[in-house]
Amino acid sequence: MSFPSENVPFQYELIENKMGDVTILLKGRMDKEAAGTFLRQIHKLIKSKVSSSLSVDIESLNYFDDYGALALMEIKECIKSIDKQFKLIGTNDRVISILNLFDRNLQAPNDIKTPPTTRNPLVLVGESSLKHFFNIRYMLSFVGSVALAFLQIIIHPKSLRYGDTLTCMEKTGVAAVPIVGLISFLLGLIMAFMSSIQLQQFGANIYVASLVAIAMVSELGPIMTAIVVAGRSGSAFAAEIGTMKISEEVDALYTMGFNPTLFLAVPRIVASLIVVPILALFSDIFAIAGGLTVGVLMLDLTASSYISQTIETLTLFEVTWGLMKSMVFALLISWVGCLRGFQVRGGAAAVGNAATSAVVTSIFLIILFDSLFAIIRTYWG
Repeated sequence: MSFPSENVPFQYELIENKMGDVTILLKGRMDKEAAGTFLRQIHKLIKSKVSSSLSVDIESLNYFDDYGALALMEIKECIKSIDKQFKLIGTNDRVISILNLFDRNLQAPNDIKTPPTTRNPLVLVGESSLKHFFNIRYMLSFVGSVALAFLQIIIHPKSLRYGDTLTCMEKTGVAAVPIVGLISFLLGLIMAFMSSIQLQQFGANIYVASLVAIAMVSELGPIMTAIVVAGRSGSAFAAEIGTMKISEEVDALYTMGFNPTLFLAVPRIVASLIVVPILALFSDIFAIAGGLTVGVLMLDLTASSYISQTIETLTLFEVTWGLMKSMVFALLISWVGCLRGFQVRGGAAAVGNAATSAVVTSIFLIILFDSLFAIIRTYWG
């Protein structure tokens, strides 16, 4: 890319002041031949003469193309390697348009005219409203896309990618068992210890088992499992699909005739729906084990009496209620993770933002839906 000019030979002049600042004045036509010769000669001069800073004045150039821009980049890197300052002066719009193709930071800050930063508050409100409107519209369209993909699987079961589903089940479920088990064990232990302080006053140590079992199976077990899965797998779903989005792999799937929702989102959603309830069961078991530890070591209860009280307290409805909540949480986590991944636009920073947004949104929806379940159960009962 270049702009027309007269065919004037290239020349340069070195100007040095008493402070050690050096200015290179470029004149004439800086093309492929001139840029190469200039670089070969200027490297030694830069290292021997520049003691403070180097300025390159290109105002007198009447021809400048991409070879000239590459030469300026080379000079800038050479100056940086010896820890000196570099400044480019005398730029114009045509030169800037060429430099921007290579390095926007080549331009001198004083030469760049930035628009005012203040904006009309009404405009900001309008932009924010439009942004939220389009986000809601995209969410609704994604819900429809997922529903159609599941309908296609029901009609054609072979369209589900079973290999990817098993892989997602392993990452989401099997790999999460240690952390879910540890957190649940400690949570059960804390609940048993804190409740025993009050119940011991009434000689009701045995009811520690009832409290831990009911609280974990119907409420805390599903919630803690869902939060751990949101942090591990929900963010991973968003990051994986987001990376594929910015690397144009999703566009490649469209081009090849694949449905990206069926190809990427459905295996993750199906895997979550299967393994998260199982993880919730593991969470319940580990939490009861934590309560059992406190009951045996601190409350003088026998293991058999603690387990018997737990079995007597729990009902099939409590277990089923917890599993049902876990399935809803799993659907929310996987859906939000995939949605945020498909919404990624830009570069690597956008992938990180999508992963963060997936976790925050998932946790918010988990708490919101758990509150709705509590209200439903209250009025249902």
